[in-house]
Amino acid sequence: MIALSRRTVLAAALAFGFAAPAFAEPELGQPAPAFKAVDESGRERTLSDYLGKTVVLEWTNSGCPYVGKHYGSGTMQALQAKATGEGVVWLTVSSSAPDTQGYFTPPTARLWKAKVHSAATAILLDGAGKVGRAYGAKNTPHMFVIDKAGKVAYMGGIDDRPYADPASLKGAKPYVALALADLQAGRPVATPVSKPYGCSVKYGSAD
Repeated sequence: MIALSRRTVLAAALAFGFAAPAFAEPELGQPAPAFKAVDESGRERTLSDYLGKTVVLEWTNSGCPYVGKHYGSGTMQALQAKATGEGVVWLTVSSSAPDTQGYFTPPTARLWKAKVHSAATAILLDGAGKVGRAYGAKNTPHMFVIDKAGKVAYMGGIDDRPYADPASLKGAKPYVALALADLQAGRPVATPVSKPYGCSVKYGSAD
């Protein structure tokens, strides 16, 4: 009876494993996964378009309180504005599937971008989850910084405070801002990997 129970559990675990979305794990210092996605204005964006520029990828969900902490306080927009003002390409990515929290169509993405005064270069519409799965994006926000050579220089959380309360921003260590400063100065990124936090990315079922 015990053996049968174990076999049943193993079969269920295997079935779940095959049904669950497969996540890649980008490697630090290696070429960032290539992608192609349409933005909120209908323009196709590819990573190769930005070779020679530093690129930030920011996963978002407009209904996530962790995202709301950073946008409601203005810290995300301030970081976006500073980065893009220094020549960084900032791509906000929405991988929420249709009929899930945070799903964007081009019009709703444009409305949200204007409402929160986002200073991102563009919002990538990834409702099929292809870009998100290629990067193993698990949370909103989940952040990646890609250097001018197209290699992953940072991946993880935006900071070290995994809380939705805006008060937690006080004294937080801003990993992404520090990574960008290191790259700007020609230094190795001091903290290249951290644990991402936030709401889970609302993927649909994998094809």
